[in-house]
Amino acid sequence: MWDLYAWLGAFFIIIALLVVIVFQLMCLADLEFDYINPYDSSSRINRVVMPEYIGQGVLCFFYLVTGHWFMSLLCVPYLYHNVQLYMQRQHLVDVTEIYNMLRWEKKQRLFKLGYLILLLFLSIFWMIMGALNEHD
Repeated sequence: MWDLYAWLGAFFIIIALLVVIVFQLMCLADLEFDYINPYDSSSRINRVVMPEYIGQGVLCFFYLVTGHWFMSLLCVPYLYHNVQLYMQRQHLVDVTEIYNMLRWEKKQRLFKLGYLILLLFLSIFWMIMGALNEHD
């Protein structure tokens, strides 16, 4: 039963990360269509960047602690990318360069969204497999 709760916890962490990424994409789309000014958009995005990075780190550590080695290895490239951006001080959106980097920022977040959706589907699959194995 413990394994099922572990997958359920990972599921909720991934859902929280998906919400953060979709929020960032919505802010970038609002900026692209001039519904919001660059300062507000960048401040909203920058407010949720660190919670996203911390959530991804927690997810990777959670998989490692619960013994789900394959899923932990799948989380490492995304975690490495986040750590590299943070170490190079490129993790925040710059207000003055946001229009020049808009296309890149959207692509980056769409890639993260696809990556998290893959993790979500794998997590759901393993959660169902764990529930079926517990039932037998």
